[in-house]
Amino acid sequence: MSAPPVLDAPSPFDAAWRQEVGVGLDADGRALIDQAVAWAEPRFDGQHALTGESLVGHGAGVVRILAALHTDAATRAAALLAALPTDLMAPAPSLRNDPVAAAFGAEVARLVQGTHALLRLGVVARQASDAEAETGSQKEMQRKMLLAMAADLRIVLMRLASRLRSLRWHAESKAPCSIAFARETLDLYAPLANRLGIWQIKWEMEDLAFRFLEPEKYKQIARLLEEKRVEREAFIAGAIERLQAALARSGVEAEVSGRPKHIYSIWNKMRVKGLDFAQMYDLRALRVIVDDVRACYTALGMVHEMWTPISEEFDDYISRPKPNGYRSLHTVVTDDDGRPFEVQIRTREMHQFAEYGMAAHWRYKEAGAKGGQVAASSEYDRQLAWMRQLLAWNTDVEGGEPAKPASGKPAAGKGRNAAAAPAHTDERIYVLTPQARVIELPAGATPVDFAYHLHTDLGHRCRGARVDGQMVPLQTRLATGQTVEIISAKSGGPSRDWLNPQLGFLASPRARAKVRMWFNAIELQQRITQGQALVEKELQRLGKTAVNLEQLAQNLGFARADDLYVAAAKEEFSLRQIDALFQQPAPAAEPQPAALRNASAGSAEKSGKSGVLVVGVGSLLTQLARCCRPAPPDAIAGFVTRGRGVSIHRSDCHSYLALAAREPERVIEVAWGETADTFYPVDISVRAHDRSGLLRDLSEVFARLRLNVVGVNTQSKQSLAHMVFTVEVRGGESLARALDALAEVPGVSSAARR
Repeated sequence: MSAPPVLDAPSPFDAAWRQEVGVGLDADGRALIDQAVAWAEPRFDGQHALTGESLVGHGAGVVRILAALHTDAATRAAALLAALPTDLMAPAPSLRNDPVAAAFGAEVARLVQGTHALLRLGVVARQASDAEAETGSQKEMQRKMLLAMAADLRIVLMRLASRLRSLRWHAESKAPCSIAFARETLDLYAPLANRLGIWQIKWEMEDLAFRFLEPEKYKQIARLLEEKRVEREAFIAGAIERLQAALARSGVEAEVSGRPKHIYSIWNKMRVKGLDFAQMYDLRALRVIVDDVRACYTALGMVHEMWTPISEEFDDYISRPKPNGYRSLHTVVTDDDGRPFEVQIRTREMHQFAEYGMAAHWRYKEAGAKGGQVAASSEYDRQLAWMRQLLAWNTDVEGGEPAKPASGKPAAGKGRNAAAAPAHTDERIYVLTPQARVIELPAGATPVDFAYHLHTDLGHRCRGARVDGQMVPLQTRLATGQTVEIISAKSGGPSRDWLNPQLGFLASPRARAKVRMWFNAIELQQRITQGQALVEKELQRLGKTAVNLEQLAQNLGFARADDLYVAAAKEEFSLRQIDALFQQPAPAAEPQPAALRNASAGSAEKSGKSGVLVVGVGSLLTQLARCCRPAPPDAIAGFVTRGRGVSIHRSDCHSYLALAAREPERVIEVAWGETADTFYPVDISVRAHDRSGLLRDLSEVFARLRLNVVGVNTQSKQSLAHMVFTVEVRGGESLARALDALAEVPGVSSAARR
């Protein structure tokens, strides 16, 4: 805050202001406003906001806007108190120590504290250094977070009124308005007013922000409107008089007026629909407000009788309300010269909610033909209506008629759907990274949940956390609006305590599954080590230490040696079967094809070193899947097998996709590590016209490229040959060279990786 020297200005809290802001309040309400003025005025002490606007003038203007929205006395008083200078980054005081609570009670103090929390969110978001914080999805997250932070709808109304007052001050004082401020208004605050159906605020915010963002386009449309203003006003006046007289003759009580023009709406519709200014038929528009629904249709019939309707431009939102509950009749008719204009017809109650939206939920109720008397609805009604709007938050409507508020009936009357709303809303919280990126988490989430949401490895290494700059225990439940920073170790894994629900470390099932997967992988590795020691000890006893362990496992009915080790460790396999196996006669060896060689010393299959890192886990056994034979730089994924460690597949492998769909909890993140000195077996499929010497020519290609062939399978049918070579390669480049060279061999029709 700064306080530039200014001349003594008259107090904004004069008799006219007090009368204006006291409209609709009883004696106690007006007394609360007077008390707030007496308490706050000396504390403003001539201070100004960073923009140059005086804080006392800002507070007075915000209360005026809230009075026009028919808010209660507590909201108006809290808005004035919230404008007082404060340290937004300091933690909110407890109600016991809050001077506002001592002077005005807990309700007003909570509204002030909630407003300061939203202001703090704005400060943090503007200081964001993360590019992702500027994306559309993050802006949507910020809107959701802003809503979730305001447990009371009145806090959001106060924030909207404050933003509108700032825009008005820039316009009145001609003080420069920053592009970022105007852009934030269009991206965050106008859509929020749109979501809540507060059209008075929405339209004015959009026009003012557009005026600062696109001054030339704004002036152009304003000039075009002004050029036709006299002609347009003459037409509207004549149409109003003509329609008013016809309705009166039919005994229909109605208020007929011209509908206001909004420059941003006109520009947006021209932009979205590709229209010229002359094609905008709703530049001339009437609004008819009647007593009841029957009178709406009577008035519609008279409008269609007096002017020629354009049938495709008629919308009945009374018999078929919009999904959000908006009700009105919209029609477009042409005058005697064939020029179109729009007519909207609605009841007073419909109009009340079209103007004030959610702000009217505790102020107006349906009661009789006049559309309702002023009455305070219950806290339950108001909060349920608020939750329904929060749940209905969606992509904002661009162009055309904006989404309108829910119907005037109390939310409690909506039955099952309304009652379910608060429970659903309470299931999510929204917190910030230090870079101001909004993260959505389940209610009750802790810093550990937050860490796992950002990255599995960060979750494993999480050792502490700061929330809003303060060190907190890892079991701390996070709340919407807080900024969370994780303190991590360079290596290590999670604690088993994190899986104990009584200790409260984790609320997210996703994070709990990642911790469980880590321990499952560690346990698997321990079983493999234990089982291997048992098998090797048995082989030493038998004097068979030179045996190929992979071949031994397959002879015993296991796919891999690791399966044998796990079965031995879990005592599901008797080591006596090894002795029995050696008592059997050895099968005759099959001759190998001439083109085959033994696996090279650096082979991933022979060494057992795949070069794959399991994210967040140290030395964990991995194996390359034979169904797809991955090799760098293929995109890869891991699947925790039963007894064989982590099987590494190509991400598009059909077998892997089937396994992941069936058991998604066993999928694990993997990445290529150091692979420069490792050879990887890949299958190359060659199709060719069979001829003498074909196999020799293909073998020469592999020899010339210094590629080791460790397996070959050939089939011939009707002079066509199909050969699959298993070749050891170091990476994608050598594989590509081999495929290009094979395709050039005479008679080869295709050479591709299998």
